[in-house]
Amino acid sequence: MNLRPYQAEAVQAVYNALRARNDNPCVVLPTGTGKSLVIAQIVSDAVSRWQGRILILAHVKELLEQNADKIRRLCPSIEIGIYSAGLRSREKTQPCIVAGIQSVYQRACELGSFNLVIVDECHLIPVAGDGMYRQFLAEARIVNPKLRTIGLTATPYRLSGGLICKPENALNSICYEAHLKDMIAEGWLSPLRSRAGSARADFSGLHVRGGEFIEGEIAELMDTDALVESACSEIVELTQERKSVLVFCSSVAHAGHVARAITRIAGQECAIITGETSKNERAETIARFRGDSGGDLFAERKPLKYLANVNVLTTGFDAPGVDCIALLRPTASAGLYVQMVGRGTRLADGKKNCMVLDYGGNVLRLGPVDAIKVTDKAPSGQGGEAPAKECPQCHELVHAAVRLCEACGYEFPEPEIRHDARASDASILSGEVTVAEYEVAEALYFVHTKRGADENTPKTMRIEYRISLTDSVSEWICPEHTGWARERFEKWWKARSHWDLPDSAQMAVDLANVGALAITRRITVRSVSGEKFPRITKYDIGDKPVELNKPAMAAVDDYADELPF
Repeated sequence: MNLRPYQAEAVQAVYNALRARNDNPCVVLPTGTGKSLVIAQIVSDAVSRWQGRILILAHVKELLEQNADKIRRLCPSIEIGIYSAGLRSREKTQPCIVAGIQSVYQRACELGSFNLVIVDECHLIPVAGDGMYRQFLAEARIVNPKLRTIGLTATPYRLSGGLICKPENALNSICYEAHLKDMIAEGWLSPLRSRAGSARADFSGLHVRGGEFIEGEIAELMDTDALVESACSEIVELTQERKSVLVFCSSVAHAGHVARAITRIAGQECAIITGETSKNERAETIARFRGDSGGDLFAERKPLKYLANVNVLTTGFDAPGVDCIALLRPTASAGLYVQMVGRGTRLADGKKNCMVLDYGGNVLRLGPVDAIKVTDKAPSGQGGEAPAKECPQCHELVHAAVRLCEACGYEFPEPEIRHDARASDASILSGEVTVAEYEVAEALYFVHTKRGADENTPKTMRIEYRISLTDSVSEWICPEHTGWARERFEKWWKARSHWDLPDSAQMAVDLANVGALAITRRITVRSVSGEKFPRITKYDIGDKPVELNKPAMAAVDDYADELPF
């Protein structure tokens, strides 16, 4: 068996952990990097070298079939049994058993003693309670108190939040982790690309329950005629050169709506798979989407470019040719986000990269897919608070549902955009640099005080460049500071105005509001994924004004004599 270098390292790390520690290790490998090969090597060693007995657990039959097939091909001398109601097999005497957790969780004693249990997609093991995995493992340890558990996953955190490896959990430590960005750089996975867009949706009204947005709220927000039409039109436009487009939707009704829209706009069928799809129809649809040859006596199997699904084609789904992922749903779950994007990371002949179109604000919410940060604090599961938002006028943090800022009276607009009409401009991988040029609709000027600062702290002038109805880019300049910050302000001001340099942020804002600054027509913005703020690198500025806006000066009549007119 010829393992890739990182796969061999993962196997050795498992053995080192089992020998050095009296706990249960976890291996983290990104989707598409060959977890089944790691499993097969451990099985081969455990059975052939150490005369052990091993059980492999998974939650879907696709994973059972993949693991059993890999072990049989790579370890033909090892006898493999399958215990799964879905696969109509109940073998339980072989030295290696591949089993569905739903079929065996009450049958640990029937299966006999094992030395090792390997759990594929181990993030599904609950951290508390009496779930199927925990019940089976507890009973299996009664049969063999020395039983050790090994977990493999691409996402070492739970849906509801928190890391899966803790001293008190079924798995206790990560013994090996391969990073997505490294796997891409080394050529083991397909590069990911995100498409730049300008509109951003406001999902702040969604509530969280059990670590995820409430399903009914997502469905209501996402499934509107105007937004489905707009997003589907862009998906079709951007995927003309793509071969295999997988769309994640928010509900069965939403998937139907999306599929009809794509079929009409593209002139090609967009099929649907949901939890309600029959096994035979699901298998045939997936075969068409993968491009598998075949059919029946009367017709060849038709290829399928577009496939919409709802909470189905995440773990256990293997279609290497997928070269576009469209996220037409928001999620608060880092695990689900990574699993969805992971459907496009496998390599395939002729595939240069996978484009990720994020219409759910997921990249902005959860971060680049290779730089997820998860805290150990999980939601309570009893409902959740909507996140806070910032007042654009005074920067007060208020509850997401507030429509009137109590600090300054700013009236928040009613949220009209339910999901993005265009794909997000946030990069799917950390460190990716995006440079884009935008037309500036208007520039707004504000005095900005750092939150929590005392009254003597120098204030800054914030310029907000509106680049669409819903989006803007801001920069800050410092008329009240000294040194380099003041020098930068002076250079910025002199490029735009004939008027003398103001000495305060308030005076700079007042001058700007009465027309002392040249109009900014376009800006070039450089964004680095993982960094909080983009940076404006280039301006297209109009002529410096020679006179002020007289109607606007009425607003500063009370202290106009203090301004350098």
